[in-house]
Amino acid sequence: MKPEGHPVLNNVCFLDVSSGKRFQTKSTMKSARKEVIDGVEFFIVLRDVTSDSHPAYTGEKRIVDTAGRVEKFTNKFKRGAAKAK
Repeated sequence: MKPEGHPVLNNVCFLDVSSGKRFQTKSTMKSARKEVIDGVEFFIVLRDVTSDSHPAYTGEKRIVDTAGRVEKFTNKFKRGAAKAK
């Protein structure tokens, strides 16, 4: 098999932004941010939600501010409706 046929596995640390928990693994992902953890260099990949903070896994209910999303959605389709006329 050709050596270039396989993706390169990198040491990656997924960082949960909401809880601060780190998940160290190997992945084909890369990021611009690197950090040395226990003498090994890891690419740091930021995640908003992981199994450590997702409500389905933790059983907690969290209030999410969706007002900005709703306004963005309505503004997007207002402009589209105005163009169609």
